[in-house]
Amino acid sequence: MAEGATGLSAWESFYVIVGSSGGALIGLQFVVMTLVGESRLRTQTAGLAAFSTPTIVHLTGALVVSAIMSSPWPSLGPLSIALGICGIGGLTYAVIVLRRTMRQTDYQPVWQDWLWYTALPCIAYAALLFDALFLRGHNPITLFLAAAVALGLLLIGIHNAWDSVTHVVTTGREGKED
Repeated sequence: MAEGATGLSAWESFYVIVGSSGGALIGLQFVVMTLVGESRLRTQTAGLAAFSTPTIVHLTGALVVSAIMSSPWPSLGPLSIALGICGIGGLTYAVIVLRRTMRQTDYQPVWQDWLWYTALPCIAYAALLFDALFLRGHNPITLFLAAAVALGLLLIGIHNAWDSVTHVVTTGREGKED
């Protein structure tokens, strides 16, 4: 195994924590969406596509990056290709989310929404692509950048899940008469 790839073993516990957290939060988000679906609160598909679905995708991104970084790669070449594919896929999806957010009419996004649902994911996936391009240079900073992206996607997912749930709860309460 190449020397650069063996440095990944020091990160194993970090990626186990981030990856398992991402996986657990994906499951929890499914439970929340099921409960919302069973309530009388209804939202249009455009709002879900712009705000709820990306949350699952970013949590999945944290899980996938963690899995990639935990795999026993024979060298840094295949690892950088895998991270590059994730970066390109994430950036492509972030552009799709931006378009969906601009098209949806259920909710008027505020600046924090643009930050957390579009800008930060774009930055994270761009950083992952950047990291993939420079990973082969055996610079230890690249391992920290990959870790920052995985953690960043997890934190974006946590923030957006909380934001979505509080929006649904407060909107549902506003519509009810006590």
